[in-house]
Amino acid sequence: MNRYRMRKTMALVGVAAILLGVVGCASMSRQQKGAVIGAGGGAVLGGVIGKQAGNTAVGAILGAAIGGAAGAYIGDYMDDQAEEIERDLEGASVERIGEGIKITFDSGLLFDVDRADVQPAARRNLENLAGILTKYADTEILIEGHTDATGSEDHNLTLSRNRAHAVANVLQGMAVDATRFTIMGYGEAQPVADNASAAGRQANRRVDLAIMANDKLKGAAEDRAN
Repeated sequence: MNRYRMRKTMALVGVAAILLGVVGCASMSRQQKGAVIGAGGGAVLGGVIGKQAGNTAVGAILGAAIGGAAGAYIGDYMDDQAEEIERDLEGASVERIGEGIKITFDSGLLFDVDRADVQPAARRNLENLAGILTKYADTEILIEGHTDATGSEDHNLTLSRNRAHAVANVLQGMAVDATRFTIMGYGEAQPVADNASAAGRQANRRVDLAIMANDKLKGAAEDRAN
């Protein structure tokens, strides 16, 4: 079984390593690496990750990777977590990328049209996710809101931020430590499909979560590798 698209994961890591070598990653922070891969590296990564080129959630995951035996240890930790997330979440896309996990919720599953209040039916999904996140506590969580291109850019940016905050607030209310969150809204700036079609607009209305190892997990992984 090609679980969590592992072949694609290895290709992503390889291309990211080449890209970061070209741009001189030795002096770059993890956040800068993620920005290069997620934004400037979109043209290079596009052949590997297709519609996700330029996606900052993907870039953040790849930029946080440490590789080697330590990275393999983190990968095992993420494999176990991803299995539980895929099992317990309904209607969400779960991908294992590099040393992290990317979760995508269709905004229609979480919110009414043009609203940022989490629907009662969606809280069960987030409750299940919160239970897993508290079990696997050694991670950082990037929460990103995205919209389609309908409406003004300012409105869409505000809506995307409010939706990302709404998801974070629900998770925090279910005992996930808020210090683990980075919350971003990108409005219509990161489409994954063509806004000219209804299906494309629906795909673009989403909330992405990127789950990455924190410093504690990376330290434990490096200790095991040495």
